[in-house]
Amino acid sequence: MPDTPPKKPKIRKPPILFRQTQEIIAKLEKSLGARFVAYWNSDSGSVCENDVIGLYGVLRRLGPQKRLMLFIKSDGGSGQASLRMINLLRQFSDGLTALVPLECKSAATMLALGADKICMGPLAHLSAIDTSLTHDLSPVDRDNDRVSVSQDELLRVIQLWRKESRGKDANPYAALYPHVHPLVIGAVHRASSLSVKLCTEILSYHMRDTRKALSIASRLNADYPSHGYPITFREAQKIGLKVAVLDQQLNERLIELNEIYSVMGQKATTDFDAHNQHDHSITNIIEGAGFQMLYQRDKDWHYRKEERRWVSLNDRSSWHKSEYVGKRIMTSRYHIR
Repeated sequence: MPDTPPKKPKIRKPPILFRQTQEIIAKLEKSLGARFVAYWNSDSGSVCENDVIGLYGVLRRLGPQKRLMLFIKSDGGSGQASLRMINLLRQFSDGLTALVPLECKSAATMLALGADKICMGPLAHLSAIDTSLTHDLSPVDRDNDRVSVSQDELLRVIQLWRKESRGKDANPYAALYPHVHPLVIGAVHRASSLSVKLCTEILSYHMRDTRKALSIASRLNADYPSHGYPITFREAQKIGLKVAVLDQQLNERLIELNEIYSVMGQKATTDFDAHNQHDHSITNIIEGAGFQMLYQRDKDWHYRKEERRWVSLNDRSSWHKSEYVGKRIMTSRYHIR
């Protein structure tokens, strides 16, 4: 009798806790006296172009508002997506307030810049927005993955080279090019100019003083020694941002909402063997009263030993929406292309 192949393990799926998040959002809107929208990324999620359509789905459901309160929790992503989201939010609200109880970094900081006011809790921090990008010609790390290259890092290498060489070899590029392709350096420089432009444009939605907007954008892009440098409440004030202390009770409720999202956004990886696995994690969540959008991965990963890297297969990842239909909760795919 032939051996039967071993059964594949059951694929792990994270919970969708729509009812619990809606209960907290109802309490938040009651205490705020305004409509509330949550924008949340897991550790493996990011601000991306598809989020614009997801956000539109929520805002279209809520309709135009005089005041809109936006909860942001993200490690960053695409600055161009941030500009598009601010453009969208401003079409649906006369006044916009950013609620930041936790990390709001990089492109998420750009998103917060588009608000009339940023309310920050004790654990809150924004970050520098110095540009880094992963190019098709970027260097690779020990896992054979492309690494991001930062404009600030490149400038510091060049400045240090010129300082230490003392005129003997004032051109560092001959030594730099074998490690960082010239096209990557050019792309990073162009992206840095784009980053300042994006910040200035986002600030212009509520800031009429163009000089002040440019000053804030330039400081965020050039004044900090690390991309992840935490810009706390006091530092945000020094930069010139309009910030306020987040109410303690409001902060606690936002932390509670984040905890529920963290349960939904937990890693959901199923290992089939040493070289094959399936990812079913939730990475991005956008939610308002009565309506929740979430992006869920649904793809296999295979490790190619000869290339020393993971490649994705059978990718069926998509957006899903949850909403109340009467007293029932209906969840379905939300198709975006």
